[in-house]
Amino acid sequence: MTTRNDIQRTLWKACDSFRGKIDSSRYKDYILSMLFVKYLSDVTKEMRAKYLVQYDGDLRRVERAMGRERFIVDAESTFDHLYANRTDGEIGQKINVALSRIEEHNSGKLRNVFRSIDFNSQVDFGDVKTKNATLRNLLEDFHDLDLRPGQLDSADIIGDAYEYMIANFASDAGKKGGEFFTPSKVSELVAALVKPRENDRIYDPTCGSGGLLLKACRMVPNGKVAVYGQELNAQTWALCTMNMFLHGVDDATIWQGDTLSNPQNVENDRLMKFQVVVANPPFSLDKWDSGFLSGASTDARGRKQEKMAASLDPWKRFDIGVPPSSKGDYAFVLHMLASLDEANGRMAVVLPHGVLFRGSAEGKIRRQLVDMNLLDAVIGLPANLFYGTGIPACILVFRKGRTRDDVLFIDASADGNFEKGKNQNVLRDSDIARIVRTYEARKRKVDKYSYRASRREIRENDYNLNIPRYVDTFEEEEPVDLDEVKRNIAGIEKELAKVQAQMAKYMKELGL
Repeated sequence: MTTRNDIQRTLWKACDSFRGKIDSSRYKDYILSMLFVKYLSDVTKEMRAKYLVQYDGDLRRVERAMGRERFIVDAESTFDHLYANRTDGEIGQKINVALSRIEEHNSGKLRNVFRSIDFNSQVDFGDVKTKNATLRNLLEDFHDLDLRPGQLDSADIIGDAYEYMIANFASDAGKKGGEFFTPSKVSELVAALVKPRENDRIYDPTCGSGGLLLKACRMVPNGKVAVYGQELNAQTWALCTMNMFLHGVDDATIWQGDTLSNPQNVENDRLMKFQVVVANPPFSLDKWDSGFLSGASTDARGRKQEKMAASLDPWKRFDIGVPPSSKGDYAFVLHMLASLDEANGRMAVVLPHGVLFRGSAEGKIRRQLVDMNLLDAVIGLPANLFYGTGIPACILVFRKGRTRDDVLFIDASADGNFEKGKNQNVLRDSDIARIVRTYEARKRKVDKYSYRASRREIRENDYNLNIPRYVDTFEEEEPVDLDEVKRNIAGIEKELAKVQAQMAKYMKELGL
């Protein structure tokens, strides 16, 4: 049987074939693409063997049956074919051709998924000799890994291993890597807060490698949900598409492009609406409006508009306020709210704490969101949960059709509400359960943990949502006994005098 450890060991061995030659933010694409090809090939091999037995070697019936499978991999696209040609001087091009054929035969599900991967790249691999040696090693690393479904000890093992490696690459790549991956436990918390239900449409406008979408999808046991996402980075989009496929979510719709200036969630000339929206957008994205300004028309003097205005957005997402160009947090929030189902939309988004109290344009937007009764909860998270940034983040929960007149504040950032790690802190299952339990109970107050504030209180605080204004986590220090302190000081001074006298005696004896 092939275990999770077997797969992880192979993946790390493949990493060793690249380390020191290519940056990890790049070689992850090659390794994960090869894992994907090996999995498709081994599944195809097992199914073909099964049909050969079932149809007594009748090749025509076997091919007809193979054509009805989830995907098609022809003989020249299989991992075994590539491995047999591993010493070929054109092995990089042969791998590219195999990937292209896989895309062509499975265009409905895997169109363009390998377009950003070039196994023949001189930029990444260097000269021909070095490139061929690296690719030969990569194929040999994967050769003995058996990924046939009948040999796997768990149905989710491939998808889980894929996510595991994405997480490790994110950790290794630091800030750049963290942009495409949300820590698993944070994703679980976000999904639990919005509680997806059967037949919901789930959407992540900045989906990265797809972890948040998958966690939300898994909240529905039978998987009967429609999954949608959009991702700007083409390589990360490909990771997400493969990630969905490996987790059996074949019908996910993942668009590639700039969600703000070119949203793809359009239906009948309107933004699509979703019952569930989850996201961890890039924190305080600078120049988020560049896609709007580059396409802006010129005035009578031939000058292009230099400042973002609500009128530049055909979808009218910024009518209640235009976020500052240097901080795109509320731009994503307003897009998500515009895409949220009016009757029963639930939305949870991970954001930096600055969105709670920054003024000017953001303060005006925050005021509108509270007055429109869209904000349901503000949840403060521990610091150092995310790859590439140690700053603490928060989760804002929004709901459409709210009848409540309050906002729940939860401060889950204090010691004891997370597990401290060497390089990164982690939310435990018990921490997630407590947050969700508190959110659902919505008690007036849980000492040093949560507080339910009326919207009137928030207005009186000038719409400042900074959590310490509502949740008092102050710990009183024990009173200091000044007399005891004086006695201690006196005792220390007495001891010091003795030591100094002894030192003087030693110095005299030494003639110093």
